[in-house]
Amino acid sequence: MAKLRKKEALDYHSNGKPGKIEVVPTKPYSTQRDLSLAYSPGVAEPCLAIAKNKNNVYKYTAKSNLVAVISNGTAVLGLGDIGPEASKPVMEGKGLLFKIFADLDCFDIEVDATDVDQFINTVKSISPTFGGINLEDIKAPECFEIERRLKEELNIPIMHDDQHGTAIITTAGLINALSLVEKNIENVRIIVNGAGASAVSCAKLYISLGAKKENILMLDSKGVIKPSRENLTEQKAYFANDVNASTLEEAIVGADVFLGLSKGNILSAKMVQTMAPNPIVFACANPDPEISYELAIKSREDIILATGRSDHPNQVNNVIGFPFIFRGAMDVNATGINEEMKIAAVKAIAALAKEPVPEEVSKAYNLKNLVFGKEYIIPKPTDPRLISIVAPAVAKAAMDSGIAQKPIKNWETYKQDLISRMGYDSTLMQQVTLRAKQNPKKVVFAEADNYKVLKAAQTVFDEGVCEPILLGNKENISDLIEEYQLDLEGVKIIDTRSDEARIKLEEYGDLLYKKRNRRGVTKYEARKIMRSRNYFGSMMVENGEADALITGVTRKYKDSIRPSLQIIGVDEKIGKLAGMYLVLTKNYGPYFFADTTINQNPSAEDLADIALLTHKAVKEFNIEPRIAMLSYSNFGSVEGKGPDKVIEAVKTLHKNHPKMIVDGDIQANFAVNPTLLNEQFPFSKLNGKRANTLIFPNLSSGNISYKLLQQMGDLEVIGPVLLGMNKSVHIMQLGASVREIVNMTTLAVVDAQVKQTKKS
Repeated sequence: MAKLRKKEALDYHSNGKPGKIEVVPTKPYSTQRDLSLAYSPGVAEPCLAIAKNKNNVYKYTAKSNLVAVISNGTAVLGLGDIGPEASKPVMEGKGLLFKIFADLDCFDIEVDATDVDQFINTVKSISPTFGGINLEDIKAPECFEIERRLKEELNIPIMHDDQHGTAIITTAGLINALSLVEKNIENVRIIVNGAGASAVSCAKLYISLGAKKENILMLDSKGVIKPSRENLTEQKAYFANDVNASTLEEAIVGADVFLGLSKGNILSAKMVQTMAPNPIVFACANPDPEISYELAIKSREDIILATGRSDHPNQVNNVIGFPFIFRGAMDVNATGINEEMKIAAVKAIAALAKEPVPEEVSKAYNLKNLVFGKEYIIPKPTDPRLISIVAPAVAKAAMDSGIAQKPIKNWETYKQDLISRMGYDSTLMQQVTLRAKQNPKKVVFAEADNYKVLKAAQTVFDEGVCEPILLGNKENISDLIEEYQLDLEGVKIIDTRSDEARIKLEEYGDLLYKKRNRRGVTKYEARKIMRSRNYFGSMMVENGEADALITGVTRKYKDSIRPSLQIIGVDEKIGKLAGMYLVLTKNYGPYFFADTTINQNPSAEDLADIALLTHKAVKEFNIEPRIAMLSYSNFGSVEGKGPDKVIEAVKTLHKNHPKMIVDGDIQANFAVNPTLLNEQFPFSKLNGKRANTLIFPNLSSGNISYKLLQQMGDLEVIGPVLLGMNKSVHIMQLGASVREIVNMTTLAVVDAQVKQTKKS
């Protein structure tokens, strides 16, 4: 798991606007008329409409898309009873997950009340504001009563995720695991180690799906829960079982299933070996599972194992469930979340794991063919299909069970709406990062005597994205590491001007001489020039001693790229370079801009080549490129040298690559507005969906466009991705931030993976 340092975590939450969420207006507000509609006097009309019919609140306000995450901070995961104020960062984080996974808006509410009645009354009093309530981090046994009473007394979806989220995911995994080993849930013996809210909910959901209560043994810190035990809570008493076993070691003998929701490293290999054939083990304690992955796998060849960790197969992650359960419940204005809806979510999640996995998910985990089996019984959290599978299943269950107030009439339209509201791919960088971590590469940082570069190197090193190699004066680098309290222990540092590097300088200089002797470079000059870190780093990549190079943070672009061009060179298949930026939008997914860094005034032939390079690069993200060749003209509406060369480039592409979705010349507003395009130019190959790849007619327009969006828009811009090199080399923009360097390094690793795969 990646290291997360105290300062880094505090900086993340405090830099810029403190916290992780904000409120954003959804209606125009720039004119006096806008304000008159938003507030007085126009606001009176929806108020009166709601007063006549309370259900109109869903039509005229944000209630239908607004979830409250409510806690009193008495049982924060891993931290315990830390109080409402201290729990707020967790609740904000939960709100962030609701937004990015299901496009649900969220207010976090921290309630200063440990008394059950006071807490319930507070929540009831504020409930008219919300379309759904997610209870979070409330200690047992109070959480059971709080949820039960609120569900009885309110008519909106309510769920305590600590209970039901884990239950839904583990149950889906259990169904699939049992199908693999051909066991019936009615017959299996289940050990539940832990007796908190999630453990109780898991066991109850297993029973709802056919497990026998008498076949479930639950343990708490005192051992097996038996009827003879005194002072049992109502929940524990329900699972009390009179058996001839007191300890986990005794209870687990012959068991088919182990569910751990307790603490790390309490399940031994010996215990696992005493379980029944084909044992199913869910070790869900965090950060350390009840048994380590490595030890569990060694203990039994026939084991099916799931943990709460992302770095092992079969991660039990609540984010697979709760955003989509609330999405489906709230889309039909359900009056609650009942057992039928939870079971529907279980079955949908379980069924999804058996379906063919999208290529982008497999690639993210560096798996050529991720298929249903022992190491894949639960869908991956980054699977983009979850929202369109789980939410409709929950919504339908709400309708079938009679608690939906706004039934869905067209399911296909609903599914498409769900997909479109998330943008094309809101998890693009998550998938790229996962893909990089599956096969980390050696990355040379040519400017390691810079704090931002060192901080970025530490980040990617901690994340397991790459193995950094730092070029620069060792003393200066060490001083920076000490000054900024960085941790780069074990990372290789090379000082190209030191005596240690002399042999390599001569070796690399001789290689450069062979490449450049007919360009007027002498052997002496070649060895001397190799002291330059950009030359040295480029030669490391060319010579196979590193896989990728990152530079350009402190030097001009042309000076940074020249050594790589001389040493590594351009891919001869196209013979053209281009710079591409990724622009990550909130509503429409990623856009790809090219050329933004290389070709000042490209010809028609150049533009066609740039489009081909960009098309190839976008495909590597498992996105179908829809390419707009931009101009100030629309399909020849304005004559001029600029539009003419774009028209010529499009003709070439249509002739030589008829299957490519590319068109132009076209103005930018038509390219990204499918309604406008359809109205005016229905013949275009781009008709139907907005373009996602924009090819600019010259360097000025491309460079200006991405920099304006970067500075003025609330967007993340990643790049520049250098297209067309033989090996993975990427030149940052002067003064790039730590985050930009981290993102670009991650892309560089994936680029190296692709290039090496194609050559092998």
